[in-house]
Amino acid sequence: MATRETDVMQGTLDLLVLKTLEAMGALHGWGIARRIEQVSEDAIRMNHGTLYPALVRLEQRGWIKSQWGVSENNRRARFYSLTAKGKKQLGVQEERWERVSAIVARFRRPFPEEGAT
Repeated sequence: MATRETDVMQGTLDLLVLKTLEAMGALHGWGIARRIEQVSEDAIRMNHGTLYPALVRLEQRGWIKSQWGVSENNRRARFYSLTAKGKKQLGVQEERWERVSAIVARFRRPFPEEGAT
């Protein structure tokens, strides 16, 4: 995954894909990539060499499912959608993200001086 300004932390791509499918419904890979780029205001640029293996992994875990369909430009494409198991996992991923971001926020605040009271 190539980025312009923001590197996506390991494990975050799953959350972004699951959240995108929750919000948008069934999308093909190119649509998922474009939506992530759009929501990130192009801070995240998706590389299909990273996205498609992630989609395969998510499907193998049962978090998403796919079926063949026809895209807007009349091409055959695989459309991905969230499963019930994926919705549950999305909740787990969001809780994890909240915990991690709260921890990082603590480190961003100035530390009190040693020995200060």
